[in-house]
Amino acid sequence: MLSIATLKSRWTSFTGTFVAVFLGVAILSMTGLVLMSAQPEIPARYAGTQVYAQSASVGQEDGTFTDTKPWSPERTDELVRAFEAIPGVQKAVPDRNFYAQAVIDGKPAGDQDSGNPQGHSWASAALAPYPLSEGNPPSRPDDVVVEKAMGISPGSKISLLTGDGPKDFNVTGTVDAPGFYVTDATATKLASGVRIIGLVTEPGADLAAVESAAKAAQGTDGRVLAGAARTGLELKGDERVRWIGQQILVAMGSLGGFVSIFVVASTFAFSVVQRRRELGLLRTIGATPKQVKRMMFGEAIAIGVVAGIAGMVLGTIMAPLLGNLLVTAGLQPANFEVKTQAAPLLGSFVAGLAVAVAGVWAAGRRASQIRPLEALREAAVDKKPMTRARWISGGVVSGLGVLLLLVTMLSSSEDMITNALYSAMALIVGMTLLAPVIIPPVVRTLTLPLARRNGAVGMLVREGSLAAVRRTASTAAPVLVTVGLAVLIAGMFETRASGYALDEAVSTRADSVVVPQGTPGLNAAAVQAIPGTSLLPTELYGPEASHFGAIGVTPDEFAKARSRLTVLSGSLDNLKGTDSVVLNESTAKRLNVQTGQSTPLTFEDGKTVNLEVVAVITDNSAATQALLPRQTVREHDPSALTSAVYLVGSVPSQIGAGLGAEVMDMATYAAAVDAEEDRLVRIFIIMLIGMSLGYTALAIANTLMMATADRKRDFAVLRLSGATNRQVLKTVASESVLVVGIGTLLGLTVAVVALFGIKTGLSQQLGTTVSMTMPWGVIFSVVTICLLLALVASVLPARLALQAAKGAR
Repeated sequence: MLSIATLKSRWTSFTGTFVAVFLGVAILSMTGLVLMSAQPEIPARYAGTQVYAQSASVGQEDGTFTDTKPWSPERTDELVRAFEAIPGVQKAVPDRNFYAQAVIDGKPAGDQDSGNPQGHSWASAALAPYPLSEGNPPSRPDDVVVEKAMGISPGSKISLLTGDGPKDFNVTGTVDAPGFYVTDATATKLASGVRIIGLVTEPGADLAAVESAAKAAQGTDGRVLAGAARTGLELKGDERVRWIGQQILVAMGSLGGFVSIFVVASTFAFSVVQRRRELGLLRTIGATPKQVKRMMFGEAIAIGVVAGIAGMVLGTIMAPLLGNLLVTAGLQPANFEVKTQAAPLLGSFVAGLAVAVAGVWAAGRRASQIRPLEALREAAVDKKPMTRARWISGGVVSGLGVLLLLVTMLSSSEDMITNALYSAMALIVGMTLLAPVIIPPVVRTLTLPLARRNGAVGMLVREGSLAAVRRTASTAAPVLVTVGLAVLIAGMFETRASGYALDEAVSTRADSVVVPQGTPGLNAAAVQAIPGTSLLPTELYGPEASHFGAIGVTPDEFAKARSRLTVLSGSLDNLKGTDSVVLNESTAKRLNVQTGQSTPLTFEDGKTVNLEVVAVITDNSAATQALLPRQTVREHDPSALTSAVYLVGSVPSQIGAGLGAEVMDMATYAAAVDAEEDRLVRIFIIMLIGMSLGYTALAIANTLMMATADRKRDFAVLRLSGATNRQVLKTVASESVLVVGIGTLLGLTVAVVALFGIKTGLSQQLGTTVSMTMPWGVIFSVVTICLLLALVASVLPARLALQAAKGAR
């Protein structure tokens, strides 16, 4: 009951805590609902067939979302015969896909994705199924069925871009579905290997029996997917986009939880400092330390329950809006819908309650140690701002932050961001715990100009901050979090982007680059029209679920274009024929082969070839694990598209009309090579900075309002000492500026240290010196917002307090 009574009488002091928990639960429930709804779905192309066989999956440790290992043509035929012999199976349909894109008015049409090929065999239309809307199915090599929405009638002609180049087709029919459907024979020539076989069953067939028989027929060469498990057929490109969206949601939840605990803990800690005399009075009238601690926990639980319920309601309302935002950003499919579920809502409520209790734990411990005589204490000077527990915990957490910083320097590019963020969080907590030790020298340094002046305001600001160092630390902590996280989040992505752009620029000898325009890559006809060094990406598959990125090149042209090419053994001149390969050092070690030895590797068409290692190069010699003769890649991967062609000297006057290509200078190309990744990263930055800024803005305003409202007696003493209202407000404003300056300095220190770890790690990975990029625009904006909030949250309550005191007289 005492806890409830305290909340009623001091509700303004707990407003910030309530809002922090409220927003924390809202964010957790919102992100939880979206995460639970963002599950893989059965692709529409496969929805009508209940049982599928899928080839063996490969390792995804490199984060590239590589597709499954294709079956060989012989194995595909063998499986089709075996599946069709199963009772209840009407036919087994190999799913053959290839790159196809229409050319309309001389330009590539549609927004194509290399991970979602639009060319299909007509037989695969039965898997959806997609019946003909009009016309007839394709029967000749140059026949095609197109999407009805294109507005092209049967009997018309259409030009399609394929891996080889533009081809003219006769439109024989239309379907109410996206894609281009050709004869099975044509699809076999244009497509890579088969990875999926659909088992079209007869009406009334026993699906469980069909599934069991299919598993027996397939053996260990992949897996059988039936019913709900067909979500495993999700395209790797869609899986990758969904994964990126999940990372944003997880980061939002993690950051929200961290900032919530930080805000609640700092608010309760500051509340204990303010309530020292009140708590001392409770001890005087007989309250035991356990009862005082129990009262503090009761307050936290009451706030947590009410704020948690309100947060769940807001999270449920906001979840669909977040889902729509992710769809608009391209991080979820167009048909994505958020489903309201009990588990994430209950989980967020429990998490909010835990945040409130965790936040008050340290404050409750300190409150229970207040002695009865504290009720008589008048001085605001901190007798012992640093306790033994604070020394130990501050040192341990700071040490953990330094350890994570060292891990960041040695991390892979995929883990570097996460480790840097955790390092910064640990350093922020550590610096906050050690703030009473760190702040005095910072205050003396920042207020040195004021100390040399004879004004009373400067003296009051300086000495007041030094005397009440815990109050100064508590009010500066939210600014430290805001500046530290915002600068780190923006700076680490800018540093990574500039590092990779620099690596691309310094490792390539070229004046300009030809890149795809409106297409996922350059086809063979476009490349033949360009006199330069081309890169034709593909994938190789090794033993035990291993896979290796490879590029088809012309050896002498590739050597001229690379400024960092270092051959450790062998010679690139021997990269010719159909059975040669160049490996980088780490791949050669992984396959346990040396120059002159052979290793079996599987191509995209499913054919396995014993490739002779003709040379081994350093890992930073090429942005791939293996080099192959360009013609070899073309023969085994008909849908392979060239990612770029490097040019030296003059640019050709015309680059194949309608072939989907454009020319850009090297600097522009280096900056644009990861344009899509940068777009997603910018979304990530905006959401995280916006959320952290909103949270800590609340903490800044709440803490300063609490601090100012608690100083009515101080203001009265200043007025009795002869200070005017203007001088009192000037003192308050100066203290706020000092607090923002302290928080900014400490926050920048944390961010710079973490960014240095990223810079060092990138420099080691890329083999070149990467500059640390500071986001000055973000720094200026965040500091300005913090300063404005601090001034409003301190000067306005002080002005109201002075007016109230004047009215009382």
